[in-house]
Amino acid sequence: MSRRPSRPARLVAAALTAGALLTAAACSDDAGGSDTAAERARSASPAAERAPAAQPTGSPKTAPTLTESGAKAALLTEGDLEGDWNQVQDADKWRDQMLVGEVDVSDFLTARTDASDCQELLDGLYGENLLGEPSGPSAVTGFEQGDSRLLDQVAGYDRGGLDERLEWMDSLPQKCDQFTATDSGGEKRTVQVTEASVPEVGDAREGLRVTVQGSTGGNPATLSLDVAVVRVGTSALTVTGGGLDGDQADAVEQGVRQGTERLKTVLDGGTPSPQPTPMT
Repeated sequence: MSRRPSRPARLVAAALTAGALLTAAACSDDAGGSDTAAERARSASPAAERAPAAQPTGSPKTAPTLTESGAKAALLTEGDLEGDWNQVQDADKWRDQMLVGEVDVSDFLTARTDASDCQELLDGLYGENLLGEPSGPSAVTGFEQGDSRLLDQVAGYDRGGLDERLEWMDSLPQKCDQFTATDSGGEKRTVQVTEASVPEVGDAREGLRVTVQGSTGGNPATLSLDVAVVRVGTSALTVTGGGLDGDQADAVEQGVRQGTERLKTVLDGGTPSPQPTPMT
């Protein structure tokens, strides 16, 4: 009959066995086992494993800047317009006297502040600065056909201010639906403002149709104007067309399509083609 080891002997044997196992595990790690220290740290921290790897940061993309030469190159040419439009050299000096007048505040009994917006509309159309003063380069050209005119303006603006002006234009058909303006001689004119459609081009756009009923040279007359503004980045083109011969909505639409393509080409660093872009 064998004799069972005493309790102290069993404890010493167990300690020696545990030490041997620890030594073997350490040797396995040193030999390139899969259970590395980094992996043990990750397994101990699930949040660290879920965290995405750091991505390299680059410079934010900036909008193309309009130059003086680019603004001039983006202007419409006779080839961009159908009909008998002839380019003129003094478009920046055009002023239509039928747009001159003081808005009658009594037409705005419930919202008198709207009268100032309508006055600003008339003044902006007369002074050809409906979007306010540009903060960057600008260029203008104009065309005549009978008693009608077409004005094309390209300029760089402050983005925030430009968006505010577009929102302002959007509010005018409601604010200025119909009102009266009186010129310095006491003659009253009836002004109507409605929304006008603009082709789905550019980054943002607004359109207005303004009619002024009064007289010129002692004869009854109606001035009809279509105004379209298209924003491309921080630049914009404004095409205004019309006159006493009636509205020129089709010419304005064509000018907007061709003008937007020219402006986009310039901002992309290219040169607009001397031939107009085919319209679809």
